[in-house]
Amino acid sequence: MSKIVVLTGSMRKGGNTDRLAQAFAQGASKHHAVEIISVADYNINPCIGCNSCFTRDGHSCFQTDDMGVVYEKLKTADILAIASPVYFYGVSAKLKAVIDRLHTPMRNEFPIKKLALLLVGAATLPNLFDAIILQYQLCLDFFHLEDAGMVLVRGVKEKGDIEGNKALAEAYELGLSME
Repeated sequence: MSKIVVLTGSMRKGGNTDRLAQAFAQGASKHHAVEIISVADYNINPCIGCNSCFTRDGHSCFQTDDMGVVYEKLKTADILAIASPVYFYGVSAKLKAVIDRLHTPMRNEFPIKKLALLLVGAATLPNLFDAIILQYQLCLDFFHLEDAGMVLVRGVKEKGDIEGNKALAEAYELGLSME
């Protein structure tokens, strides 16, 4: 049984991104241990690019915030799913802060082999997710990760708009397909 961590980037509890992440987790939990980490629950500062983590004992960051908790959870994950609302063609700022803090040699201790992407956007533009997908692909390539799949939802704005959307079933099936 693998461990799957779902990292959600929405600050709106119980919103569309959370619902999509929950649907994925429900499917994945049929065969795996799943933990959802909501960035809204953690105090995480942005990376300042000082690179002190490269020389510090244990590669820890000098900042004393909740990122240490996230690092510990990622040290046990075989699969990581990233779920985010889309703000101005990017992931949420709080989620981006977490991702940037993965610029540490500590990431080499993570057993993560697969990465999945769950995105929710209000706009219906065909290229709405292109910038995020490019970053996602660069991460897959850099870390030699397998693409576990994506669920991309357009036209979902107000809290609850995702209810009844076929994307919930797609996310469930994606979770269920995790090996």
